[in-house]
Amino acid sequence: MPENPPVPWEYCLYIPNDLRAVTVSRRTLRLILTVHGLIRLADTAELLATELVANAVRHANGAAALRVGWAAGVLRLGAWDADPQPPEPPRSLAELGDAEDGRGLALVRACADQWGWQPLSRNGKRGKLVWCELAAA
Repeated sequence: MPENPPVPWEYCLYIPNDLRAVTVSRRTLRLILTVHGLIRLADTAELLATELVANAVRHANGAAALRVGWAAGVLRLGAWDADPQPPEPPRSLAELGDAEDGRGLALVRACADQWGWQPLSRNGKRGKLVWCELAAA
């Protein structure tokens, strides 16, 4: 398996609005990273993908998608959903204290090298893509 694939690649996993899709997405992501020789990124990438996909499934009605891409030594994860509203800005983990909700994007912000969101349309339907990046080094 190549350590750092020389060519960019991208996968897209379309998922139903079902919380079980979070587990399927996480396991699929680990398989993708293993096949591409990027297993060292798997634990953090799984945490990030879990939070992104869980938010997409929980807060939007309809299907969603997990996008996984690799280019120039950077792993990019994104979750598309059909809700065009921007995500709520993440608070710091310290601010959240013992709160059970609101940790998803706070974890993404804390663990990813970069993150953000953008409006995105698919098949004429408006939505958004919430993404994050992990550098391989």
